[in-house]
Amino acid sequence: MTSYIVRRIFMALIVLLISSLMVFIATHILPGDPVYMMISQSEATSLTPEELASIRHEFGLDKPLPQQYLSWLGKVVFHGDFGNSVILHTPVRQLWGERIPVSLHLGLVAFIIGVPIGTLAGILCAVRRGKWIDTLVTTLANVGVCIPVFWLAILLIYFIGLELRLLPVYGYTSPFVAFWQSTKQSIMPIFCLAISPIAMNCRLTRSSMLEVIRQDYIRTAWSKGLKERVIITRHALKNGIIPVITMLGMGITFIIGGSVLVEQVFAIPGMGRMTVNAVLGHDYPIIQANVVVFSTIILLSNLMVDLCYGWLDPRVRYQ
Repeated sequence: MTSYIVRRIFMALIVLLISSLMVFIATHILPGDPVYMMISQSEATSLTPEELASIRHEFGLDKPLPQQYLSWLGKVVFHGDFGNSVILHTPVRQLWGERIPVSLHLGLVAFIIGVPIGTLAGILCAVRRGKWIDTLVTTLANVGVCIPVFWLAILLIYFIGLELRLLPVYGYTSPFVAFWQSTKQSIMPIFCLAISPIAMNCRLTRSSMLEVIRQDYIRTAWSKGLKERVIITRHALKNGIIPVITMLGMGITFIIGGSVLVEQVFAIPGMGRMTVNAVLGHDYPIIQANVVVFSTIILLSNLMVDLCYGWLDPRVRYQ
């Protein structure tokens, strides 16, 4: 297994290198000049070309693209320095310290809620196949898969926040500062982030469990007179849950992607909103650093999913 992990880490580093190169090229070919984002409109008309060139030189924007990329990569690899924000004039690592806890709070809670509920709902649908509960839950899961996250967020803001005035419609408060206020502000964003994992896990668990409970060893367990709870938990669930483990890695991807939309709609100062603002402001250091963070999270989650296969299925061997 050690050699397998080493190979996977080596492949992950290659993927990170390629993704950083692609996002570096993509951000630099976007229309617009980040220098004009840093200065006011009056300064843009009053500054001389020499002064504009001096600003570009300060941030290294006057160098050729390959040299800019190699310089940035060297600082990241050897010093852990992702640079300073072009717009905010603040180290990216300092911004991470402010934004990552916010996104982790919402994303992890949504993930922890979505996985058990979706899995249990899928097991219930498989065991009660063809019953009214199966039809109801499957229909809701299909709706949850199809519904756009940003549209759901807007509906919740309008009906629950503006019409009923039950919950605040924007902002974020740390639970360590004001727990009740933080809970009220987090309910709608967490629901939007959790709806997709719940729906997808429900559908996948149902289909996987239906395949397993038709197997001969399950019929044998029924013929022995074992209780339904024992058959499901001890015999069917362990084999039926393997495809769901695969979906868990993808679920983290959906939560990261959804956080960009949800944080923007609810005005939450997290990593997703910071990334959107950086793209709109051509803030190259933030865009490049955030892509590296998101890519690392996805790659690590996929590695953990692969390692879980060996624990769940003894037939899996890491060569």
